[in-house]
Amino acid sequence: MATLTRFKDPPQFQGIQEMLSLLKKRPEEELQCLEMTTKRKIIGRLVPCRCFRGEEEIISVLDYSHCSLQQVPKEVFNFERTLEELYLDANQIEDLPKQLFSCQALRKLSMPDNDLSSLPTTIASLVNLKELDISKNGIQEFPENIKCCKCLTIIEASVNPISKLPDGFTQLPNLNQLYLNDAFLEYLPANFGRLSKLRILELRENHLKTLPKSMSKLTQLERLDLGNNEFTDLPEGLEQIQNLKELWMDNNSLQVLPGSTGKLKQLIYLDMSKNRIETIDMEISGCEAIEDLLLSSNLLQHLPDSIGLLKKMTTLKVDDNQLIVLPNAIGNLSLLEEFDCSCNELETLPPTIGYLHNLRTLAVDENFLTELPREIGNCRNVTVMSLRSNKLEFLPEEIGQMQKLRVLNLSDNRSVGSRRAWKNLPHLERLPEVMKSRPMPRKT
Repeated sequence: MATLTRFKDPPQFQGIQEMLSLLKKRPEEELQCLEMTTKRKIIGRLVPCRCFRGEEEIISVLDYSHCSLQQVPKEVFNFERTLEELYLDANQIEDLPKQLFSCQALRKLSMPDNDLSSLPTTIASLVNLKELDISKNGIQEFPENIKCCKCLTIIEASVNPISKLPDGFTQLPNLNQLYLNDAFLEYLPANFGRLSKLRILELRENHLKTLPKSMSKLTQLERLDLGNNEFTDLPEGLEQIQNLKELWMDNNSLQVLPGSTGKLKQLIYLDMSKNRIETIDMEISGCEAIEDLLLSSNLLQHLPDSIGLLKKMTTLKVDDNQLIVLPNAIGNLSLLEEFDCSCNELETLPPTIGYLHNLRTLAVDENFLTELPREIGNCRNVTVMSLRSNKLEFLPEEIGQMQKLRVLNLSDNRSVGSRRAWKNLPHLERLPEVMKSRPMPRKT
């Protein structure tokens, strides 16, 4: 059953309780549901009814989500002059009637998870439309005259078999959020840079190999998600997007993290995991604002010393690489809270790890460690330390200084002695169940 939202009630009704009281006095009027909710800041929602006859109803929001509809209900068109938001989420609607596009006041049209195969050209009539959600349908393309919807600020069109964007798409001057994840895009229009107000652009899980040069004109872009595509190099001109704060390039085929990345001075989050990166340029140090650096599942054999210049970093993940040694400069990351270097070929940890006074989580599983540096005892804020599947025979007594340690995983090591090391760890909870040493698995 659909839900109507009344934003302007007659002045004599001072609240929901009075409204209900009056309705009970009118048994001929059908009140089918009253739902209190904070969703979309709606105070009261009424199911379709013709209450308060004689008063002009001003209906601005209709919600028909999850109603098993196969077509847009005709009663929608009774409010075409006042309707501002229409929700048709999760139905089985295949076509949109022409009359729907006579709702000139419509500002938000939400119809994800339906059975739409096309977006009609009549959408050009919705000149006041600001938000459009057509995700999870079977739409193959946008009509060229989408350009007439000049007020559009947000388009969510993920999970559709869209293979290309029309040139008219780039003529949406107010678009600031575009979501086109899990589509069939192989390229973007050459003049994509016209969308100069874009702040968020998500193109994950497509078939992109390059980006148009005009991308450098997206000077307001803050988030760019290009994960799960077919890039072999960092797209040209990306370093010119100076306001970029979040960049996802995971699950591609990059072999180098180039020095040009260091020009992204505002970058806070960088995900380069699951590529084929063998080398990180020294100039990565230019990303002076970076807080999260994800380099998991690559082919790295070493990290540059310049990584120690990323002083604001709080999360560093270099697990599942081929690292033989960690640079001493790792100790300069004084704000680091999470460090994962599991699944590498490390035989030792640098003594400078003791300078990581803000470290909370340390994972060094599946390496070849035979001992830990005594300085690790200075990491006194660590609460979780996992050293599973190494070759440890003993722990330094300085472990006893790690008073906040709650989880210590030593499973699959050699016989770890010196239990005195953790006698003074009052918060240690899981040591008894993970302490049991088992034969070391054969490593390749």
